[in-house]
Amino acid sequence: MATERSGRWLWLVCAVVAADRASKYAIERTTDEGFRRELIPHVAWLVHSTNSGIAFGMFSGATTGSGWAAILLMGTSAAVILVLGWLLVAGRAGAVLEQAGLALIAGGAAGNLLDRILHHGVTDFLELHAGRFEWPAFNVADSSITIGALLILYELLRGKREASGERA
Repeated sequence: MATERSGRWLWLVCAVVAADRASKYAIERTTDEGFRRELIPHVAWLVHSTNSGIAFGMFSGATTGSGWAAILLMGTSAAVILVLGWLLVAGRAGAVLEQAGLALIAGGAAGNLLDRILHHGVTDFLELHAGRFEWPAFNVADSSITIGALLILYELLRGKREASGERA
């Protein structure tokens, strides 16, 4: 029984990595770096960019041409993946939404780490706008990390509300 539960969310980690790599591969093979096409007028663009930083382009200048920064980023990503994998397999990941959130984060981190190993940067391909606000280009892995974090935050806030006796 413990073996069944220990691997319960590993399928989600693998599915995120597979979807992330497949979508990046499609962009890499069908478009050139710098490609840009409007999908939904004034809202969404399909782009092809490479990010050497972390999610949503943060710190991209810091790792360009810096071997130690890239190694630190990859090492940190690998450590996060290992810790999250251990939490999931050891059954220490909390409630169902927290488990799903950790699996999404682990899958997203693994997808971006794979990209860094293969290409020394992460392929991003979707850009969103809302009025003057422009969200930096992102990918399936970034989306999974964000959704995973939101699930964990929701579960934490819901748990606090239930502990204080408030209705959800």
